[in-house]
Amino acid sequence: MPEALIVGVVRQALETAIMVSLPMLIAGLVAGVLVSIFQTVTSIQDNVLGFIPRAAAIFGVFALTFPWVLRVLTGFSADLIRRLPEYIR
Repeated sequence: MPEALIVGVVRQALETAIMVSLPMLIAGLVAGVLVSIFQTVTSIQDNVLGFIPRAAAIFGVFALTFPWVLRVLTGFSADLIRRLPEYIR
């Protein structure tokens, strides 16, 4: 298998992984920043207060984007399987 083909597959896999995980990471970042600002303003320093909103935001975005994530990953996997004879040569 040529190196260019391997590099292409790995690049596509990394791009897909980043594209799929980015909405959850951004939601966690925004929720974390908002909670940090709230904790700074109110002088409340509680670890649970920082964790629960972040986890809820990530879970909520995951629940909303799950059909899209499933379509993207299924398309990537189907393309990978469809091109399997090309990879074996």
